[in-house]
Amino acid sequence: MNSKLIPSNTCIQSWSSKARIRMTTALFMTLAHLNTAQGFEMSVRAEFKPDSSKPFFNKFENKTPNSGYCKDYPNECKSSAMFSLRAPIVFNSIAPITANHADPRQGASFSLPTQWRDFTVSHSQTLEQETVRIRIKGFGSTYVTPSVIDLVGGGVTDIAAHYLLWGTGWVYAPANCSYSGVGYYGYNFYNFFWKTPVQAPCQKQARFNIPWMKYSYLDFAYEIETPNPLGMSSGDYVGNLIYTVGPGQDFDMGDVMIPADPTLSLNFTLNVQHTLKVDIPPGGEKVELLPTGGWQQWLQKGRTPEKLYQDQTFLISASSRFKMQLACERVIGDACAISNNSNDHAVPVDVKVSMPNGIGNDDGSAVSREKLSTATEQVFQSTHYVDQKPSMLHFEIQKQYVSEMLSEQGKYSGDITVVWDSDV
Repeated sequence: MNSKLIPSNTCIQSWSSKARIRMTTALFMTLAHLNTAQGFEMSVRAEFKPDSSKPFFNKFENKTPNSGYCKDYPNECKSSAMFSLRAPIVFNSIAPITANHADPRQGASFSLPTQWRDFTVSHSQTLEQETVRIRIKGFGSTYVTPSVIDLVGGGVTDIAAHYLLWGTGWVYAPANCSYSGVGYYGYNFYNFFWKTPVQAPCQKQARFNIPWMKYSYLDFAYEIETPNPLGMSSGDYVGNLIYTVGPGQDFDMGDVMIPADPTLSLNFTLNVQHTLKVDIPPGGEKVELLPTGGWQQWLQKGRTPEKLYQDQTFLISASSRFKMQLACERVIGDACAISNNSNDHAVPVDVKVSMPNGIGNDDGSAVSREKLSTATEQVFQSTHYVDQKPSMLHFEIQKQYVSEMLSEQGKYSGDITVVWDSDV
């Protein structure tokens, strides 16, 4: 007695553009910008792509090229999950900064959005939504003034003049900000970068009058928390977070230093590139159902076998949810059937599946001899990336139907198609 397992193209051609297994590729973070009257835009891109060498690494990888601080000082950022971007937002003073100003906001004052902020990203096709979090962990710029030697009255070096102008060099962060190891200067500028561990303003007081001052750009370091990609569909998730810039806003540089752009808009793309691939060994498309120990017990003693069965191994690679279903030429109830080529008598065939560790049912339980159906889809979920792991299809005809078959003459056969589908 023969039955055939015919895997659909979706199972064995996981990279085909026509495959049922949808493998949407594209993601992650490239830097782009658009400077408009409404504000300044930057793009942040991250991607998840399974790696067989790191099956338990289930996180997005930031693909946005660093600019500014983390580009210039990469070792300072690697150990702190920090990335940086440089936005060409210029701040200019609208009034002189007076010596020993009593109001800190009339000088060099900085308040940054250091607390976590949540925003939503949506799948570009399915509109599924996920939450992303971001916080600002540091900032910097280059301040520009008239010659600092002239401002303090001359007779000193550049570095001494910078120290006299503010009471200390800007490599040293004021209270509420922290040292980052960055600072260089010239006769009329000082480059700085400070980390922002708390939500509180960092302020420096000028010791001499400054007729005008400018911040040449805005460097900011950020940390992001992304959702678990194993629960997300393949494709692009996009979202936007807008920070306001100016006095009393998210990026607040005091009341004197006014930005050229009122907003900083971050456009996010999370790209998910899941794997779903099934390999069936040569000859595995033909399955012969037999009783335990063969047909000798029936031929010699007339004992009806308890069941006819066959197990078929396949290898699976999966990094996300997927579903399985049967699609057959002949159906009895919700099961596939094989039929007698002499009289068209048909019997149902139970098809069950067992999966390796790392792939579970929707409720988290192990997948052991889960019955597949023509009427409903069985959904499975990867808990980590499974790469080329042995799995099993179980084909069975129960005893009552074996008895029917043995009372008939002829050969039973039929096509049973098992579909693995990532489009859940």
